[in-house]
Amino acid sequence: MCACSEMAEATFSQDKFSCPVCLDLLKDPVTIPCGHSYCNCPQCRQTFSPRPALNKSTMLAEVVEQLKKTELQTAVPAGPGDVECDICTGRKHKAIKSCLVCLNSFCQNHFDQHENLFKGKRHHLMDATGQLQEMICCKHEKLLEIYCRTDQSCICVLCMVDEHKNHEIGSTAAERTEKQRQLDETRREFQQQIQEREKKLQELKEAVETHKCSAQTAVESSEMIFTELISSIERRRSEVTQMIRAREKTAVRRAEGLMERLEQEIDDLRKRNTELEQLSDTRDHIHFLQSFPSLSDPPGSPDVPSITFGSYDDVEQSVSQLRQKLEDFCRQEFEKISGKGKTLKTFNTSLILRR
Repeated sequence: MCACSEMAEATFSQDKFSCPVCLDLLKDPVTIPCGHSYCNCPQCRQTFSPRPALNKSTMLAEVVEQLKKTELQTAVPAGPGDVECDICTGRKHKAIKSCLVCLNSFCQNHFDQHENLFKGKRHHLMDATGQLQEMICCKHEKLLEIYCRTDQSCICVLCMVDEHKNHEIGSTAAERTEKQRQLDETRREFQQQIQEREKKLQELKEAVETHKCSAQTAVESSEMIFTELISSIERRRSEVTQMIRAREKTAVRRAEGLMERLEQEIDDLRKRNTELEQLSDTRDHIHFLQSFPSLSDPPGSPDVPSITFGSYDDVEQSVSQLRQKLEDFCRQEFEKISGKGKTLKTFNTSLILRR
């Protein structure tokens, strides 16, 4: 590295060696008699007659080359999702600011040049946005800084005196404030619906567990009763058990379907709530107003469905009555048998039932 390059890197910033018209680093810089340097673009209004011969400034070219290397070391390349600088040539750098007057987005280097070039002029700057063109009227090429409440759309100052004449209008900032209030209210409603569904989901989970326990109790009770019966009613016992299981399966399947629906609605509401939260945080009034209508309506039905579980008491009661009837019948028959022969007095009732 030559001594002049080291001195330029340490003493001067990049904007000292940028073309005042194209805002990029000088390319093959030449120096004219007035002392200014440029790359195919004049900097001052001084004229020369006859036109002077232009020679390449070797020392200045070396300094510019060193600045290019320094820029490559310090610049931040644009990555996926980043807004790219509109001025960078070749490899694009990450934009940090967007100008609504110039309609361009700038990286740090070109933003500094923009500020130096328009020093004292009031340009409308904002954080770099990828929706810059959405903020400009496609008809008049003006900033969409007015909101027409009559047509529910963003317009420019020329639209206001043209097709939106005599309409109810206001600033985008004021309309954003109103829509923000509506958004916050919608979010509160979503939060309430989420809480209601979470509560209903928990109640359903508990009800399912209780129902399963009830079904298991009914099965165990039936099993205990059926074990006391003779083998001739084994088939009936199996049918009753299958009936209980079928009823349980049907009820649980309905409940699980409803649980799945509630979980899906909760996921949808959470997703919509996250989108609203992200929309709430954006500083882009135009993007906000254009996105708000599609996000403000709640997904799905606002009603929270419910389900009622049946009882198994009727099954247990019927089986108990059956056992009692069978026992009464077996006792009566045993007494008849025991009266016919003393050898049958010690005959076990369970043997009769298993006969």
